[in-house]
This record gives sequence, structure tokens and C-alpha cells, in this order.
Amino acid sequence: MLTPYDPWLVWIIPLVGALIVPVIGYFSKSEMSKKIRDVVAVVFSGLAVVLAIFMIPDASPGFDSKVEWFRLSPTRAVSVGVLVDPLSVFVANVAADIGFLIMLYSIGYMHKEEDMDRYWFFMLFFIGGMILLVMSDNLLQLFLGWEIVGTCSWGLIGYWYKKSKDYDDPWIGTMAEGDYNAHAGMKAFIATRVGDMALLTAILLIYLFAGTFNYVELESSSGWAVGLASIGLLIPTALLFFGGPIGKSAQFPLDVWLLEAMAGPTTVSALIHAAAMVKAGVYLVARFLPIFLIASATIPGVQIFPAVVAGIGAFTALLAATMGCVQREIKKVLAASTISQLGYMFLALGVGGLMTGDFMAGYAAGTLQLAAHAIFKALLFLGAGAVLHSVGSIYMDEMGGLRKKMPITFVCMLIGALSLSGIPPFAGFFGKESIFEVLWIGGETNIFIAALFVIAALTAVFTVFYSFRLIGLTFFGPSSKHVKELEHEHGVHEAPPVMWIPLVILAVFTVFFGFLGPLFNGYMGHPVDFTEFFVGIFTSTTFILTLIIIALGFTPACYFYIMRKGNFEKLTRRGSVLGSLRNFFFNRWYINAFYYKVFVNGFLGLCRKMRSVIEEKGIDKFNYVAARGFGQMSNRLRKIHTGILSVNIIYIVAGAVLFLLILLLA
Repeated sequence: MLTPYDPWLVWIIPLVGALIVPVIGYFSKSEMSKKIRDVVAVVFSGLAVVLAIFMIPDASPGFDSKVEWFRLSPTRAVSVGVLVDPLSVFVANVAADIGFLIMLYSIGYMHKEEDMDRYWFFMLFFIGGMILLVMSDNLLQLFLGWEIVGTCSWGLIGYWYKKSKDYDDPWIGTMAEGDYNAHAGMKAFIATRVGDMALLTAILLIYLFAGTFNYVELESSSGWAVGLASIGLLIPTALLFFGGPIGKSAQFPLDVWLLEAMAGPTTVSALIHAAAMVKAGVYLVARFLPIFLIASATIPGVQIFPAVVAGIGAFTALLAATMGCVQREIKKVLAASTISQLGYMFLALGVGGLMTGDFMAGYAAGTLQLAAHAIFKALLFLGAGAVLHSVGSIYMDEMGGLRKKMPITFVCMLIGALSLSGIPPFAGFFGKESIFEVLWIGGETNIFIAALFVIAALTAVFTVFYSFRLIGLTFFGPSSKHVKELEHEHGVHEAPPVMWIPLVILAVFTVFFGFLGPLFNGYMGHPVDFTEFFVGIFTSTTFILTLIIIALGFTPACYFYIMRKGNFEKLTRRGSVLGSLRNFFFNRWYINAFYYKVFVNGFLGLCRKMRSVIEEKGIDKFNYVAARGFGQMSNRLRKIHTGILSVNIIYIVAGAVLFLLILLLA
């Protein structure tokens, strides 16, 4: 490490930068001073990269550094600390390194935007919050970082809340684009809060029985697990804990927010999908699942938890892959692919938990896919940003023919699509193939894992199809009418160097990272021989299946979208079986529509009904009846107020006599 304080500074520096950069921006009046502000923002993220990289050699065996934060009682103290181990350092590097490239890319992509002080604040706070989350050595501190990234995602998704152009959404109708963006940010905030409340409940239950939030202490003692199991709360607590990752990583049933999150700038989408936010859920499962399995090893029924993790991961992977096949917006295709790939990661981790004595195989496969996905997904999103920057449209059918006009972006995005599709020798192939191998081995003795393997294979076919559909619609075929109009106005051209240089860097890593698979697995605690790793992958039964999957997915995508030999839209016309299936996928299996109908429109309808019945017909009517009653009573009582002194004295005497009689009779 550069200094003994690297594990602290790596997240403190971006957080401090988030506070300093807006102050610089406040005093920046000239264009030159604004450029200085932008460079300072990138420098702060670059410092995090340096510190994160220098922690790599110290990650194994690692160490836990902590200081007392506050005391709940004389015997119970809560500490703040950092845990340096392979998992935390690896994910910290993902957040810092890819975050830095996105920040650098932002200088070109966002250079004409307003409110850049707000943008740099949220971006740096996002990166710092994510690194805080993964470097924390305890659940309470992790939850603080967890909430920071959630808040930043809300601010960044709704960043363009001032836009006035109309946007048509199939579930909420036509509205101003700024209102839609704000709605998308709030939707992400609310959906993830559901999972966050479940996670917080689980954290507090664990602390109630363990007396500590610290990971090392939780792993070294099984008392908390035994205590929870004794009152039947162990599995419910584990499932509540998983609610947090379900929300943050957009897994079913809380997957509905991530496609709308594409309302933010593409740089924000890249940060959310590749480096932060959604990776937080995978990290937390990778961190806590082995702790849970070790602490509860002797308790019956604990296999339910990893089975749920694997099952939800597999279903979500298929669900999102089908949605990606029919999306019209380029970023929504990539968003659906993120949900699907995250599902693969949860699937690998869950299956590892089901394979007694071989958890590290699933752990290594899931984390390898996390690393590969971080690289190629950042590449794809930043490539999409370059396309949007040049074309000015989010719709793929308004693109086409861009490969000759944007050759660097085309080659980089093609590499990203090849990796996403799991085509050798790109990074995504080794991650996906490792997951398939774990599923194949586990499926030989477990029918549940075998069924998950079938779902994963079917998902892979859809993945190849939508990956090359995106490439075909964007870069192949004739130029769309929209592109031709742009060519007449100012031309369609390649992105500036500050945008394509990060693309090239990510593309190079996407090509070569897979060959570092054995080194990565060894670093993560699952050492494997180089020869065994590569020979095993390329001679396995799953590799043959992978070739079949590639052919099944690529053939129709190439025919319809690259060669343009047929019209897929006509083939899936309304009324046909394929048309109904396409409509089902486009409507996201009607899960999103169900949520709007029940939890949005249904809740608003219930509120209107309660207002009508309880407030208007109940409370308001009671108030009016009471007012009339008191008015009538006042009118009657007014008659005894004659204003004649002698009459008033008679009333006083009569009242006094009545009062005396009551006293005497009592």
C-alpha cells in the first residue's frame, strides 16, 4: 500500500471531492475555470484508482482495521472499520477504475450540459459511497454506503428533470420528458427502498442475537444463527437479508426500476450498471452467503436460502433476456442485459451454496462473471453514449449504417457484444462458461440445479440474439431517415478522443481479461492450474453446448438485423403466436403493469375512495351535521336571552334555587 491509511482514504477522497468540486464550480464563472473544475473532479476519482490498485498486493491474507464508533451499552460497542481482503479490494477496484474511465468520458459527453456542479457531486459521492460499502468491515457501515449509492442513483437518474420534450411511456402515458425522468428516479428510489427496509430489518435481527455487526466476528461465532433458529427466524432473516440485494441488483420481483433508470445520462447508466449500485447486491451476497453457511452449518433447512438465491437469479436472467429481445431503445436493451447477467451471478453464488463442500467453485464463477461484466458492460454503455452523442436519438430504428461513420465505436461495441454473448475468447465467455461448468457438475446429482442449467442455457440463446440485434440495428443496414437528415445538416461522425479512448481501453481489457481467469480465481481464493483451466473449458461438454447456443441465437439475429434478409416486425405481426409472445415480452411479462395497476393506480384509487367515503361522506358530513345542530341549539337558546334585567335576575334566582335543591337532595 502507498500508506497504512489506503483502505480509508480510497473512499474518503471521493466523498471529500464530492464536497469540494461544487464549491469550485460555484466560483467558476469563465469557461476555463469550469474546465478546471471538471479536471479536478476527474483527478479525485483518479486518486481513488491509485489507492485501490495499491491495495491489491495486501488483500491476501488481508486484515481488519477498526476503531470504536459509539457505545450502545457498557458491554456493547459499535466500531467503524475497513476489511481488506480479495473480495473487498476487487470490487473497490471495479468501482474506482471503471468509475474513473466514466468520469473521464463525462468531460466529452457532458460538456454542454447545465448544472454540472450537481452532476460531479453525485458522481463522486456515488463512487465514494460504493467503495465505502465494499470496504466496510461491518453491516451497519455497509448500510450507510448502501443508502449513499441509492440516494445518488435517485439524483442522477432524474438529472435531466428540466427537459420539456414529450416522452411516451406505455404504462404512465405521455408526459414531459423531465417529468418522466423525475418519475424514473423516484421509481428507482422507492423500489430499492423496499429491499432496503427488508435488509435493515435483517441486520437488526442479526445484531440482536450476535451483539456485533462485524463480518469476522459473525463468521467466527454460530451463536447468532442458533439463536435465530431456536425461535424459527433464521430462514426468514436470511430471506429478508436477500431482499436488499434483490432491490439493489434489480432481481425479480424488484427488477422493475432498472429499465426506467435509463432516463439518466448514459454515463450514469454506465456507472450504475458496470461499477456501482447493481453490483452492490452481488457483493453483499458474495460477502454474507459464506458467513451464513458457516454459522448455520449444523442447522437443518439452511439450504433453502441458497436455493432461493439461485432460483431467483435463474428466473430473473431468463425474464430480463426475453425483455431485451424486443426493446426499441438501445440503452434499455443494455439495461435488460444487466438484469439478466446479474441473475447469472446470483445463480452461480446460490448453486455454490447448494454444492456441499464446493462453495468456492460457484463463488469463483460468480465473481469472475462480475469482473467480466463490469468491463464489457461499461464498454457497451459508453459505446451507446457515443452513438447517442452523435445521432441524438435513443431509438435503434432511427440509427442504422453507422459502422462506416463511427468505426472506432463500432469495433469497440462489437467486442462488447461478443463478450456479452459469451463468444470465445472474450471476457464474458470465460465467466459464463465457468457458471455453466458449475451448473453441469451440480446438475449431475441435483435435479433442481439441472433445471436451473436448462434455464441458464435458454437465457444464453436470447442473450446472443439481442446482442447482435442491437449491433445490427445500430451499425448495419441502410441509414435511417433520421441519420440521413443529420448527414445533410452537420454529418454523423466519430466521438471525440476523450470519449473513444476509454472505449478502446475497455475493449482491450475485454479481449484479454478472460486469459487472466486462472490468476483471478487464485486471487479470489480458488486456485486453478492454467492448463487445467483452459483445457477444461475448451474440452468440456458445456463448451459444445455453448457453440450450439451461439448458433441458435446468432443465426436469426444475423438474418433479420445484420443481413436484413427478412422483416422480423412483419413476422411478429399482431394476432400471430409470435406476435403475442413478442407483445408479452415487450410488456415485461406484465409484471410492471401489474405493479402500476395495484401499487400505483390501485393505491391512488384507494386513496380517492377513502377520501370520498371517510373524509367527504364521513368526517366532512359529521362536521356539517354538528355545525347545523349547534346552530339550531344556539337559535333556541338565544330566545332566553331577552336583554331585560329583571328577567335575567329571575333566571339567576331560579338557577340558584335549583342548585340548592340538588345539593339538599344529594
